[in-house]
Amino acid sequence: MAHGDKSKEKVVYVGDSRVRKGDGFVTPPDYTAYPGKSEAFIPNFLLKEWMVGVVVLVGFLVLTISEPAPLGFPANPSAQVIPMPDWYFLFLYQYLKYPYASGDYVVLGTLGIPGVAFGSLLLAPFLDRGKERRFYKRPIASSLMLLSIASLVYLTNFAWTHYQNELKATGLQPEHIQREEKARENREKGLPTTNVTQDKEIAIVDKDDPAMESFKKATCISCHGADLKGGGGPSLRGIGDKHNKEEILTIIKEGFNGRMQPMYDTAKANGLSDDDIDHLAEWLAKQKAEAVE
Repeated sequence: MAHGDKSKEKVVYVGDSRVRKGDGFVTPPDYTAYPGKSEAFIPNFLLKEWMVGVVVLVGFLVLTISEPAPLGFPANPSAQVIPMPDWYFLFLYQYLKYPYASGDYVVLGTLGIPGVAFGSLLLAPFLDRGKERRFYKRPIASSLMLLSIASLVYLTNFAWTHYQNELKATGLQPEHIQREEKARENREKGLPTTNVTQDKEIAIVDKDDPAMESFKKATCISCHGADLKGGGGPSLRGIGDKHNKEEILTIIKEGFNGRMQPMYDTAKANGLSDDDIDHLAEWLAKQKAEAVE
């Protein structure tokens, strides 16, 4: 490199002379510089995208109308079920069981805390504006993320485990599993795997029997309904196909599998005699599925 005004001094260039000197920032040409090869984003390109989206949407709607989703089995209002949401809502389902998220605090549980959590997730790009991308260099954001993931996993797992324990304690089998097993049996027998028509309704046998009044007087209708179709408890139509008179008497006196409390004392307190209760059990044993409405 030359120093001062010494023109005879040897000049040494530092760097690679093959690298061309830049002219600074060059504004790229717009679409008009490529006639026939490009177009304006708004409205030309965007309009085409919209038109393609409309065609896809119309095609999707035509498909859903021409090939609707198959319907499952008719709902059974008398079936005993433990309500459960879809798996992706299990953590919220479990969270709402806690005292600080239900009862007097239900607004806080349904709107307050979830609103803050999801609102923070939406605002995360605006709140955490640091240039660092390595997670261990972002302790606050990384800690909140790991805490959120751990909470979701814990609540989801706890909700599912509690549900399984409830099924074991009550002896219930989820209805969809019952339907799958029934469909498997039908498939093995060469029968249709789904019900395309609803079964005929089982009728009440001997409606005018005096036992019907004893049934109402013993407050059985509070769980099984005045029409024996059930409500808070299972339907008693066709109960004679499952239990005989002696078994029904035992259920009345001792309850059933932890799901039904003994009703003998209640029936006696409401004025029924032992003969009335015996006749009631005999009448219930007559309720078989042969008679249909």
